[in-house]
Formats: sequence, structure tokens, C-alpha cells
Amino acid sequence: MDIERRMELIKRPPTEEIITEEDLRSLLQTKQKPMAYDGFETSGLMHIGSSVLRAIKINDLLEAKVDFTLWIADWFAYINNKMKGDMELIKKTGEYFIEGWKACGVPVEKVRILRTSDAVKDPDYWKGVIDVAKATTLQRTLRASPIMGRQEADMKYTSQLFYPMMQTWDPFYFNADILQLGMDQRHATILSREVAPKLGRPVPVCVHHHLLAGLQGSTGRMGQETATLMDEKMSKSKPQTAIFIHDSKEEIEDKIKKAYCPERSAEGNPILEMWKYIILRNFKSRTIERPAKFGGNLDIYSYENLESMYSEGKLHPMDLKKETINAMDEILSPVRKHFETGKAKKLYETVKTAHITR
Repeated sequence: MDIERRMELIKRPPTEEIITEEDLRSLLQTKQKPMAYDGFETSGLMHIGSSVLRAIKINDLLEAKVDFTLWIADWFAYINNKMKGDMELIKKTGEYFIEGWKACGVPVEKVRILRTSDAVKDPDYWKGVIDVAKATTLQRTLRASPIMGRQEADMKYTSQLFYPMMQTWDPFYFNADILQLGMDQRHATILSREVAPKLGRPVPVCVHHHLLAGLQGSTGRMGQETATLMDEKMSKSKPQTAIFIHDSKEEIEDKIKKAYCPERSAEGNPILEMWKYIILRNFKSRTIERPAKFGGNLDIYSYENLESMYSEGKLHPMDLKKETINAMDEILSPVRKHFETGKAKKLYETVKTAHITR
């Protein structure tokens, strides 16, 4: 596979920005199998952003001949007091996440799965964290605090200062070349680039992916203003903003019918985002059924075509929402089935009944 095709796969949506494309191209030219990673605080039930969307992008990278590491950031959830700080429950949630990725199409046999709870047993891990801390000012560390889903004003405990230092060190610990995380993690990924020369390490490439807007809609480009991002992204701690992988068709229908979807407006429209980043990545085309008096059925082959028709008023929100419900139910039906039996069911029941903390 040539470099251009590999670049194209890595740049495909939901990728939103690359820092820098020149660095990425150089990496692909000099390293046959570079390694990318994404890390996940293991808390709460999975929504379509942390599961279906991730599966799509991971498969893009695997096709581009990039190895991938999934980092189960259980200690990060502990520091952030998720699941009331119950480490055993946090670890079980990590196992639930693996089942969720598997059900959503991640070929888990082709990726590497690592856990912070294993890394912390290694003195070299902590030496690296300290080395990062020695190379980073307190002010810069506090500026990175939004990666925890919190603002600087929420930083009340000394333990919280470990979080950005650990995340900054993680990719160096397992030799990641590409930091393929969400736009909300830019403070940490950029810090990894900043400290790399001080640590005598290669500067990693950042490939940030888009975060799905919550069902209440988004007022701007997701990821540019962290405070706005935390309020507007799809979030498991705000169930009304998210479609979960376990939602029944009735639940999907109820949420989508209530979702923000202004007529003729594509900006911050969560329904159109589902089409762009998920539906038209899972299906080559979809037919939106409409009565003949409203123009008859529409065959959708590309997002650009869909957005154009919607923005021009040729497609009503009700018709768009109806087919969105059908498509999302088709995508999530096999996922729900995966969690009906065996280990996956037990893990789901455990996480579902746990107290979820922000």
C-alpha cells in the first residue's frame, strides 16, 4: 500500500486534525509498522462515540498498516473518583469495555490491550511520570486538567496532578508513535509533543478524532473550547445526551425524536453527525422513505449530498430522524445481542447497576 493511501485512511472522518501531517508522512516513510494508541477511563456504560465510532477509526488505522494499542486507563478512573473510587468495579468496567469494542467491530485479536493497573507495578513507569513532572511547570499541568473532564477550578486534590503527568508519559512508556485520541485530550497530547525532546524521545504525531455532539446539539466546532466541549459532547454521565450501545429501538426512537435537529441547519446537528461519522461509514447507502406527495424516497450515497439536500430544505427533519432510528437500530442490534449471554451479560449487569459518578 502506498503512502498516499495510508494517509487517506488515517485522515478519514472521524479524524478532525493531525499535528502534523508532515510528521505523519515522515513517520510512514521511515517506519513500516508505526503504533497508535487511545486510552479510556473505564467508567459507566458505553455510548456510540466510545464504541462504534472508535471501532470505525481503529479499523481505518489497521487497514493503513498501523498497529493499535487500547489503553485501559483504570488508575485514571480511580484518580478521577469514577465509580466512587471502587477499583475492583473499575477493573470490571474495563473488561466490559473490551466486550463492547469487540461487539462493535474492533478485531481485538489484532490490537494490543494494556492496563494502567499492570503498568503501575513497574518502577520504570513511575520514573517516567516523575521525569515528565520534572520537565513540566505546575501552571502547565493545571492547564492540562480539562483532559479529566474538569476545569482548573475543580482541581482540589493533589492526586489530580498525577493524571496529566501519567497521560503525558503513557505513550512513551509503550512506545506509541501516534496519539489517536479525542479532541478533548489535546492538552495532554500536545504536552507529550512538548516534553519529548526533554526526555530524549521521538516527538509523537497527534491524530485527534471528532467527538460526537450530544443529542442536545453543539454550538461550535467540538474541541476548540474545552468548557463548551464538556457541556456539548455526547456523555455517559449525561444519559439524555447519548445513545448507548444497549439502547432498545424504542429508546433510540424516543431520544432521536427529542434530539436537536433544526430545519435547514447542519451546524452542530447531532442527527447529521450520526450520518457523517457512523451511518454512512457502516452502510454504502441508505434510502430515506417519504410519501410521494413530499417528493418520494431519497437514496443517500454520500454525506455531502445529504447535508446539501438538508440545508436546502429538500429533506424534512422528521424524515431524516425516522431513517436515523432505523439505521442506528440496525447497527446496535448485534451489539445488544452480544450482551445477552455469557461473560458479556454478567459484565453489563455489573456496570449497569453501579453508581456512575462524573
